[in-house]
Amino acid sequence: MASEIASKLAPTGVLRAGINLSNFLLVTGRSPSGDPVGVAPDMARAVADRLGVPVAYVPFPRPGELADAVGTDVWDIGLIGAEPQRAEKIAFTSAYVEIQATYLVPAGSPIRTLDEVDRPGVRIAVTARAAYDLWLERNIRHATVLRSDSLDSALRQFKDEKLEALAGLRPRLLVDIESLPGARILDGQFTAVQQAIGCARGDPAVAAFLQSFVEEAKASGLVASLIARHGVRGLSVAPPA
Repeated sequence: MASEIASKLAPTGVLRAGINLSNFLLVTGRSPSGDPVGVAPDMARAVADRLGVPVAYVPFPRPGELADAVGTDVWDIGLIGAEPQRAEKIAFTSAYVEIQATYLVPAGSPIRTLDEVDRPGVRIAVTARAAYDLWLERNIRHATVLRSDSLDSALRQFKDEKLEALAGLRPRLLVDIESLPGARILDGQFTAVQQAIGCARGDPAVAAFLQSFVEEAKASGLVASLIARHGVRGLSVAPPA
């Protein structure tokens, strides 16, 4: 069974894994050879080990670019947030980890709750095409969403233009707030980014293999062990599907 799946999922004899370098929780560094290091690369390697093939990492600076490359024969599996827009072309597993997304507001802000952000006159800084930006695109009705190319540029825009809110992953916002005296991070989450493994749509057997692998990785403690190995704070093992 594994050899049959391997021939479909890794037809070159190597499992090419698309890795999003901008997620600092899942990619925490680089090896001496330049390969990405972290929970996501280790998950990809575990899939390759199960198939009995080597892994080759295909890095992307942003998740949207990884998603855009589906079907171009650049990667065999992609490790990014599972979002409905991406799922039109990518078959995602259930999540293996979750990351809370919320808002940071500046000192003196009258905003106290998540619901108060989506109001006329509120401007939200966000990193374009991040999984939580896709949620904002679907759900924000009254506030104005201002998109930047990177986490750092979103923070700069929030500060320079004195915006009312900065959307982001809670662990990153905990870092950002250190440079913003008096700022607050709102309680709760507007969404939890579901980090999953995806493949091109078209082969139900391949998708079923990956889904089974992820559920086993959560149940066996593998995912928890990877989070502990890399010392990542802010990642939670996703609940069983």
